[in-house]
Amino acid sequence: MARSTERQQAKPHLVEEWVGRIYTFLCILLLIVTIFSMVYFVASKGLSTFFVNKVNIADFFTGVKWSPDGVPPLFGALPFIFGSFSTSILAALIAAPMGICASLFMVEIAPKFGRKYLQPVIELLAGIPSVVYGFVGLSVIVPFFRNVFPGQGLGIAAGSVVLAVMILPTITTITTDALAALPSGLKEGSYALGSTRWQTIYRIVLPTTLPALLTGVVLGIARAFGEALAVQMVIGNAPHIPHSLFESTSTLTSAITLSMGNTAMGSAQNNALWTLALILLLMTFVFVFIVRWLERRSKI
Repeated sequence: MARSTERQQAKPHLVEEWVGRIYTFLCILLLIVTIFSMVYFVASKGLSTFFVNKVNIADFFTGVKWSPDGVPPLFGALPFIFGSFSTSILAALIAAPMGICASLFMVEIAPKFGRKYLQPVIELLAGIPSVVYGFVGLSVIVPFFRNVFPGQGLGIAAGSVVLAVMILPTITTITTDALAALPSGLKEGSYALGSTRWQTIYRIVLPTTLPALLTGVVLGIARAFGEALAVQMVIGNAPHIPHSLFESTSTLTSAITLSMGNTAMGSAQNNALWTLALILLLMTFVFVFIVRWLERRSKI
């Protein structure tokens, strides 16, 4: 009787376990199918530019003239690629020192004040819509650059400043978690050997957490690389390579959002825009691989 009772009690648990396994498997399968479907769809559309419309690959990636309606049509994507990389990298150069310093302040210098007041304010920036950042940049940053520097104020500099504010919460949050997870014994050993707080920070804390800090920076660049609306409002959207930080240019996301709705599906211009989307997708994969590599480095 006891054994039969135990079997009856074990059956519901087995059923729940199998239901959980099947549900988890179906969710994972759905994610895999969705990802591969998206990659296949974007790749098939993007590669049509070269295989169907016979656009030269070298001319597409190195050309500086974007004129889909010209005779003959020209599809030079280098200005968009240059604009995306320049704004993203410059934004990371602005936001990374600020985010890392804010994290050091919150974890190493004034943890009570930083965690209580500064961290919620920084995390609040992540919830602000992109259009608000773009409107503030158009109303404040662009006029400031117009009055101080030559040009109309629209360009890489304005886009980079807006992106730097947008990616600051990402970098700060990740670096704060990395610094907080550092074993306290390392810092205590440094203090026991007579090191000051600043010596402990730049000799122990920063070198030990460097892979995690770089992970936050790379994720910030990935966020900036795919941003469309905020950059579109302040960069000028001119399809040429600028000669200064205060000249108008365009990015991959801006070109796609401005032109995709005005093209016919299957046309050469539409396929060229899908090729720009494919470049964005591939760059996202590159950023993910870099993050995974940095995470493995941090565990060694």
